Amino acid sequence: MSELSIGVDIGGTKVLGGVVDAEGNILLRSRRDTPKQGGAALTDTIAEVITELRQTHPVESIGISAAGFISNDRKTILATPNIAGWNGVDLEKEIRSRIDLHVVIENDANSAAWGEARHGAGRGEDHMVMLTIGTGVGGGFVVNGELYRGGFGIAAEFGHMRVVPDGHLCGCGARGCLEQYASGSALMRHTRESIAATPDIAHNLLSRGDGTIQGLTGKHITDAARDGDVVALAAFNTTAQWLGAGIASLVAVLDPACVVIGGGVIDAGEILLAPTRAAMDRNIPFTGKRPAPRVVGAELGNDAGLVGVADLARR
Repeated sequence: MSELSIGVDIGGTKVLGGVVDAEGNILLRSRRDTPKQGGAALTDTIAEVITELRQTHPVESIGISAAGFISNDRKTILATPNIAGWNGVDLEKEIRSRIDLHVVIENDANSAAWGEARHGAGRGEDHMVMLTIGTGVGGGFVVNGELYRGGFGIAAEFGHMRVVPDGHLCGCGARGCLEQYASGSALMRHTRESIAATPDIAHNLLSRGDGTIQGLTGKHITDAARDGDVVALAAFNTTAQWLGAGIASLVAVLDPACVVIGGGVIDAGEILLAPTRAAMDRNIPFTGKRPAPRVVGAELGNDAGLVGVADLARR
């Protein structure tokens, strides 16, 4: 099989494809807007990206990364929350009918975790957990050097661990999920709560937007925290306390040697990572009597899923 494969990362706004070599280098990229109608139009768009990429490179496998539940045989989109007309779609069959190459479908967080394990911050680790901190909290788990997918292909939904009984209502339908307290969306809520509690010292942070809470973005909060703004730092610290406690529970169950934190919130770097490590250390069972994993920021950024799923297709 060729050492070159194509990875395709599907998001709510873009379909990004790339030719990836065995070292994780992206040799060529192609991008299209994600069709709003989803369904067959999206499948056609994916095929267009693949067709363009393979015109100049000899590839023999295709990996496709998408948010949602993927069947254990890595062929069918069982359910996806943000794409219309794609629930229950045998995407492997649909792509193979257009392009006769080996095709693998994988969840986006799993793909990113594998990309970081093979070519990013988790290189050399056979036991690694990754959490992607964005609007929600995604996850992936590598055990004995292999991606763990579970009995139905939908393992590592770490963001939906219940951490607060009868807590905030989550989009999954449960209450008190980790992503309600440790995600980018949670960071925004913690910031609003900090502003409400200390309005007299919130002027600096609010001035970075349009002067209102609604006008603040994650970037505003991150930039303010870098400049030492106490309200922004408090919001990050609250997020980190929840994230570290969640990681401690994962450590108790999975015993990883490395925990990689990715997603948009990791742009804050040590502002998030340092208090997360401290919170993890405080909450790990048998703390001080057992080894603790290193907690590091992801290295591949938005390319992790594309690189990871291309590698999975090659295996």
